[in-house]
Amino acid sequence: MNPTTPFWRDKRIKPILLQIIFVIIVGIFFFYFINNALSGLRRSGLSLSFGFLNSTASFDISRDKLIDYTATDSYSRAILVGFLNTLRVAVLGIFFATIIGVTLGIARLSNNWLARTTSLVYVEIFRNTPLLVQMIIWFSAVFLMLPLIENSYIFAGNIYFSNRGIAVPWIQVTSMTWIWLSFVLVGIIMAVLVWKWKMKQQVETGIRKYPSLWVIGVILISFLLPMGITQSGPFLLSMPEVHSNGRSFVGGFVISPSFGAVLIALVMYTSAFIAEIVRAGIMGVNKGQLEAAQSLGLKSSTTLRLVIFPQAFRIIIPPVTSQYLNLTKNSSLAVAVGYPEIVSVGNTILNQSGRAIQMIIIMIILYLTFSLITSLFMNIFNKYTQLVER
Repeated sequence: MNPTTPFWRDKRIKPILLQIIFVIIVGIFFFYFINNALSGLRRSGLSLSFGFLNSTASFDISRDKLIDYTATDSYSRAILVGFLNTLRVAVLGIFFATIIGVTLGIARLSNNWLARTTSLVYVEIFRNTPLLVQMIIWFSAVFLMLPLIENSYIFAGNIYFSNRGIAVPWIQVTSMTWIWLSFVLVGIIMAVLVWKWKMKQQVETGIRKYPSLWVIGVILISFLLPMGITQSGPFLLSMPEVHSNGRSFVGGFVISPSFGAVLIALVMYTSAFIAEIVRAGIMGVNKGQLEAAQSLGLKSSTTLRLVIFPQAFRIIIPPVTSQYLNLTKNSSLAVAVGYPEIVSVGNTILNQSGRAIQMIIIMIILYLTFSLITSLFMNIFNKYTQLVER
């Protein structure tokens, strides 16, 4: 550095100095807002304490509860109910949106005119319509328009459609279920190992070893062994019936109008975006790869599964991860149709207790935690599926 040049103009020091100034400015802003919030709490006679979570909630959540809850339980348990409902709609939404989105993305490139056009219409309609509008339409114009519970549409003798929800037969866990699950889990692990072993033998010897048949055999054995040990099935089947009061269902599993509307709207909206991501990912693969596969005589399905998709994954996974995160955060719109997810429950607690800052912090932490975990798993999956280049 030239002795006559001020240190703040030195090219080596200037970037560091600017970063320090930026951090100081951000710190001042945070300090100002936090201090302002604490001053407001003190003027209101409140403190930044989370002890209120042990207080009695005094409000009920009548349906869509994955755990037992009554109005006499604490705020913390009410928050847990809301968070589990958010997890339920997010996990199911991600699962179904992925399946539908991938199918539609492939159909968008199909040579079949009907499949291609149907996929295009689906994507354009659901991608260009506000999610909140879709949610309200499914709730008000579909589920609430179903007949009264006493006049329910009944399909296959045990599936009920009414404005109280859709009641379907459901599994009931027994004492033997965990034994079955243990055997099945071990069977799946063994099936994967056997498949890799047989595939390796097939590649090394050039002789067909039928790895798929071996996998089916291992899984079949994992089902037959617990049947012989327990002398019973893995679970019982609970059939839904109309309650004696004529206002609800007993048994089975009931998909409430609010949960059904939220799930369907999130799945259709997100799958439209995933479809376009999948289409772009497939189109991003070099055409020479497709031509090479065709020249080897591979079938279209085999080419897509073994050649195109493995290379398209590195293009597809990052934007699809963003759609998963968007789906989770978009579930907060469920408050519009009365689904008791974390924002709906949090707003109720906020209004009752007046602890606005605490509840907002809790909601931010819960959403942030789920988003970070989702990103972590997707990054691991992305690293596992990425191509190793020379």
